Amino acid sequence: MPDGESDADEQSEEPGDEMTALGAKIEELQKELQYAKAETANARQRGQRDRAEAIKFGGAGLASRIIPAIDALEKALTNENSDNQAISDGVKMTLNSLKNALKSEGVTILETTGQTFDPTQMEAIATVPVEEGQESGLVLEELESGYLLHDRVLRPAKVIVTSE
Repeated sequence: MPDGESDADEQSEEPGDEMTALGAKIEELQKELQYAKAETANARQRGQRDRAEAIKFGGAGLASRIIPAIDALEKALTNENSDNQAISDGVKMTLNSLKNALKSEGVTILETTGQTFDPTQMEAIATVPVEEGQESGLVLEELESGYLLHDRVLRPAKVIVTSE
């Protein structure tokens, strides 16, 4: 009978061990499910954030190609002569139309003259010695306008800066 008793002991221990193993497996699967749900939620949020950025900054390429046209029109206006007022007015209207179109897409012109030099938004083309009463690092003159698309620099402003 010792063999029979050991068989009974193994059978009585087996269901308990099996239940413990199943409980552990269930717990492991629940953790995996929770991890998978968290990963799915994170992926969804990343996708939404990426989509929002693509919409917000999608016009950067077009804006970058239009900005040189604006520069050319502004130069045409500074070099205009009063011989043909109609052409001058047409250039002004075209320039204003382009600027308004860019503005409606979130493109803004950097204001630099008189500001402190910011290397993240400006490019120093030249430096001028500080005169008495001036601060070092101030923008004296803007040679080419800088543009932002929301909070990103499309083109840095080219400026002349004071230095010691």
